[in-house]
Amino acid sequence: MPDVGEGLTEAEILKWYVQPGDTVTDGQVVCEVETAKAAVELPIPFDGTVHALLFEEGTTVDVGQVIISVQTGEAEAPAAAAPAAAAAAVEAPAAAVAVAEAAEEPAAAARQPVLVGYGVSQASTKRRPRKAAPAAQNGSAPVAVPAVPAQPEAAPAAPAALNGNGTGHAAGERPLAKPPVRKLAKDLGIDLASVVPTGEGGVVTREDVHAAAAAAITPQAAVPAPAQAVPVPVPVQAEAPAAGEARETRVPVKGVRKVTAQAMVNSAFTAPHVTEFITFDVTRTMKLVQELKEDPDLAGLRINPLLLIAKAVLVAIRRNPDVNASWDEAAQEIVLKHYVNLGIAAATPRGLIVPNIKDAHAKTLGELSTALSELVGTARDGKTSPADMQNGTITITNVGVFGVDTGTPILNPGESAILAVGAIKLQPWVHKGKVKPRHVTTLALSFDHRLIDGELGSKFLADIAAVLEHPRRLVTWA
Repeated sequence: MPDVGEGLTEAEILKWYVQPGDTVTDGQVVCEVETAKAAVELPIPFDGTVHALLFEEGTTVDVGQVIISVQTGEAEAPAAAAPAAAAAAVEAPAAAVAVAEAAEEPAAAARQPVLVGYGVSQASTKRRPRKAAPAAQNGSAPVAVPAVPAQPEAAPAAPAALNGNGTGHAAGERPLAKPPVRKLAKDLGIDLASVVPTGEGGVVTREDVHAAAAAAITPQAAVPAPAQAVPVPVPVQAEAPAAGEARETRVPVKGVRKVTAQAMVNSAFTAPHVTEFITFDVTRTMKLVQELKEDPDLAGLRINPLLLIAKAVLVAIRRNPDVNASWDEAAQEIVLKHYVNLGIAAATPRGLIVPNIKDAHAKTLGELSTALSELVGTARDGKTSPADMQNGTITITNVGVFGVDTGTPILNPGESAILAVGAIKLQPWVHKGKVKPRHVTTLALSFDHRLIDGELGSKFLADIAAVLEHPRRLVTWA
């Protein structure tokens, strides 16, 4: 498992695109993984035949662990060369050669195929005890994969014998179950180690998991009161869920959601947040959006209010450059940025991410529209790269698309400010001395009070609103 970002320590295997026995070529994508920042496709850096997939889909793997083994054309490897090759693999980069440990007998070692894969030598990597390797292919013994202890034979109809902890699993042993059964147990919040297996060979079945779930939610039988006890009213208890229905579901926090949670906590409790609000008339901006959609020079581009809001933010930064900065805690310095990497918060199935448009300040309206469309499309497809989310300077989050009027957004770590855009609605508004229906919205600006004082934050927010209230300022203030 290579480090596909900067300093990432683990990734979850989302999908395998190959299976043991498949032929692969250098550069072919073999799997998709989700890091703490994004989903990434991993290419294989070798030619050969897939020997084994060492981890199942849905497994979180540490960077540096071998996840796939590929048999190259070197079918016979001298036993004496194995230790040297293994040592070289440890010093190799992420796409290193993983060589099987030499067997005790030289003849046996000579029969082992040479494997290559992502990560370091299997000899230097300790496998997690709960990660099971795939079965050997074509009757050959798996290489660089810890052997799975043989299961004792059991009569097909007889349930596994209970051990001291009340299950059919030996202490510390990983319960045997097929992937769909493991998923069912995970969804129902059932620990497989606590389930009594009834399947052949001590395998946990779907029925076993359902039975464990039903037992977990079935109320204990009431103990009869002594004959001489005085009867008391018994409160009516709520009806228990049907068998197999869990009262709670636990969802592991990992990937994008995990890093987002950590980042938000760090930001909220390290940067002193201040949030200011402004409500104003954007009717002229909405009219301009319609006019731009009909402009032949912008044909084929996505024109919407967010595009003009982004442009207004860039104009306001030009008028208030000190808002575009960051706080260097170690050096106790304010770092003023002479470029704008404009972040756009995007809600995806994997969680909230904030990719940014690099050098947005230098883009024309058409270029900004193209960049926004590409950013949103890439995020929706789950293809946003870690580089796309690094080095942002200021962010826009559009909560208005959910019908929300406004919010108090938390700063993206390392940035000075974040603008929340509320829903644009027709409301009664005083315009030229008369109450008329006008398009009105509310903006909320959260900023780091170490960098931006109240005056600067207020001027910046007021300038954004002024541009959107009178969009001709996109030209006169540019």
